Formats: sequence, C-alpha cells, structure tokens
Amino acid sequence: MKKVAHRDFAEEEEMFLVPQPQAPLALPATLGAETSRMLERMFRDPRVLEPHERGDLIAQLRDAAALAPHVPEIKVLLGMALCVDLLAQEAMEVMREAAKANPDCFIARLKFGELLMRLRVCDQAAEHTHCAAQLASNAVQSELARKQAATIRTMLREGIERGGYRGLLPRILHYFRKSKQQSSAPVLVGSK
Repeated sequence: MKKVAHRDFAEEEEMFLVPQPQAPLALPATLGAETSRMLERMFRDPRVLEPHERGDLIAQLRDAAALAPHVPEIKVLLGMALCVDLLAQEAMEVMREAAKANPDCFIARLKFGELLMRLRVCDQAAEHTHCAAQLASNAVQSELARKQAATIRTMLREGIERGGYRGLLPRILHYFRKSKQQSSAPVLVGSK
C-alpha cells in the first residue's frame, strides 16, 4: 500500500501564491527610508504615532503622490494615513481618486471599499469589494476580499449602515409620541 505524503501549509500556500506578471512597484524609491519606517510603525499599531508624526507622514505621502501620480498604492497609503489621523472625508476623496485613476488596482478598490464599509456606506462598499475580488491575483487577495464582503453582507443584514439601525430611533420616537398622545387625549363628557 502506497502512503500519501501530506504537504505542509507552506507548500500549499506556494501553490496558490504563484506570482503574477506585474509592473515593478516603485514604492521604496519613491517613499524613502523615514516614510517607510513610519508606515511600518503605523501598520503595527496606528496609535503609536504622535500627532506631529502623523502630520509628517501625511505630508511625506502627499509629496510622494505628487512625484509619482501613476502609482495608486501611494494614494492608498495616503488615504490610510488620513484615516489614522481621523480625516475621513479627505481620506475618502483620496481613495476615490486612487480607485478612479486606476480601476484595475486591487488594493485601491479593496481599501476604498473598506473605508466605505467603516463609514457605513454599505452598498458602495459592496460594489468596490466585489470589483476587488474580481481583480484578486492570488489566494491571499481573494481571502481578504471574501472576508470584507462577508462583513458587509452581515452589516446589511443587520441593518448597520448610514441612516441608522433600520429605524431604531424613529421607533423610539414613535413610542414616546404615542404615549404622550394617549396621556393627553381628551375625555368625552357623558361617555361610558
């Protein structure tokens, strides 16, 4: 009887992560050592950067984006840094611009979808996440898009999206109005 050799996880991962032919990524040369170091710290824990460091990082990423407007990943990093600095509206504009300028960029679509999801704009988030899933070039990217899509579906099912929790506030207000109307209803004289 022949024994079947079991492959470990690393071997299976290599089978799925076949490198795709792509243009070389120009991030290291464009960003510089200091910016790369701050990005690494930000990715480890967004709270470790001091306010002045976040401002410096955003300024450096803006400069890099101006120097290399053809690299959408820099705009995505800028959008993520703006999110860490709680500048959601500006981050949304930068991410939208990155996704619009290069609609075939997986990370631009995925991260714009994630930002929209976090801002509870679920329909648009689902659309961008679906596009990212279609652009995925390996198993890791597919899994990231799948998990994000599942989270968005859960949010839609539970009613957690912009506009409230499916009318929770209106129901509460309706209850109070109804109880107020009942307590102040006129009493008719002579009726039993």
